[in-house]
Amino acid sequence: MIARQMKHRGDALWIAALVHRISGLALAIFLPFHFLALGLAIDGTARLDGFLRWTDQPLVKIAEGGLVLLLAAHLLGGLRILVIENFAWRDGQKQLATVAAAISLLVAVVFLARMF
Repeated sequence: MIARQMKHRGDALWIAALVHRISGLALAIFLPFHFLALGLAIDGTARLDGFLRWTDQPLVKIAEGGLVLLLAAHLLGGLRILVIENFAWRDGQKQLATVAAAISLLVAVVFLARMF
């Protein structure tokens, strides 16, 4: 019985909803660090310049690419939810979720390609 109830967890739409929730959680965790970095500008240009030099490291650039991936996934997941809530159900929603994932990945790859 339990196995039958969990069968939906491999479904593309369930995975899309999970990615949307995880990306939202990850963005919420990132936000205080972003505000902390912005606060360095208040402390003076020397501290901000030091932080900006630190962000030129390749690992930080890759992390920024991951952040862009999270943003794109969360944006497209939110749009998917808006469509589900405001329009009639369509048979192609699984394909749209897959397209949204592909677009998110493409946006992140293009962002990273421009960074290096």
